[in-house]
Amino acid sequence: MPRPSASEVLVEVRAAGINPGEVIIRSGGLHDRYPATFPSGEGTDLAGVVVATGSDVTRFDIGDAVLGYSWARSSHASHVVVPEYQLIAKPEQLAWEVAGALDVAGTTAVAAVRAIAAHPGEVIAVSGASGGVGTLVTQLLVRQGALVLGIASTASAERLSAHGAAPVPYGPDLADRLLAAGGGNVDAFIDLYGPEYLHLAIDLGITPDRIDTVVYSDAAVALGIRMAGAASLPDQEIPEVLQALADLLAAGELELPIAATFPLERVIDAFEQLEHGHTPGKIVLIPHQKN
Repeated sequence: MPRPSASEVLVEVRAAGINPGEVIIRSGGLHDRYPATFPSGEGTDLAGVVVATGSDVTRFDIGDAVLGYSWARSSHASHVVVPEYQLIAKPEQLAWEVAGALDVAGTTAVAAVRAIAAHPGEVIAVSGASGGVGTLVTQLLVRQGALVLGIASTASAERLSAHGAAPVPYGPDLADRLLAAGGGNVDAFIDLYGPEYLHLAIDLGITPDRIDTVVYSDAAVALGIRMAGAASLPDQEIPEVLQALADLLAAGELELPIAATFPLERVIDAFEQLEHGHTPGKIVLIPHQKN
């Protein structure tokens, strides 16, 4: 059992989301940024109950429900210690699985929306619009008064429409169909899928400063395209962003769909489902759930 230091909190984890970036970390694809020294943990998102606190902790007591994140890649566990500042109080109305999947998707969505600086009435295309991040990006842009062109599969059209977006299925002649849906114009582009969409955005006549991708690629560097994701938010701002998103979710003003939940001992199955792609929402581990 881990023990908290003076400024740390020990959390019994009730839910922990998994993210596409963690698949890349597991493959070694981000070794320069996140080197693995085995045994190595995994997982950033978390929600749970405080079971112990360090001597300097003042904001939380034993029994408090919290959500937050671990920079130590350690949330896929039954218990985890995290610094006090990386946690906020979980709203009572917020479901555990949503709370435990919020951090990476939520902060990535906020950073991407800020990066393209949308204005009311603008037309914004979003690739990967039906995923966990894409769902939040779509809703945040709609709340700002933008017309969102949600690029996803035809199976996602109804969900995108329910969130106020205009669904545009990917496939041949996508540029023409985006322009038709946007009334002949697309002002900005948020890419949540991959570099092929960056060239599409340029072909649509969008300037690089109005394009953001959360997927690092040589193409993005070469084209001078923004790469604002969760890591672009200052540490001191993340709790405020999480609290605002958690309150909106608890009030039913935002939705973060949960595609599947798995008990912790089935973490391999959870990652396999994520790696298949086209997941309509978040996949979440429930450490104290049994088969």
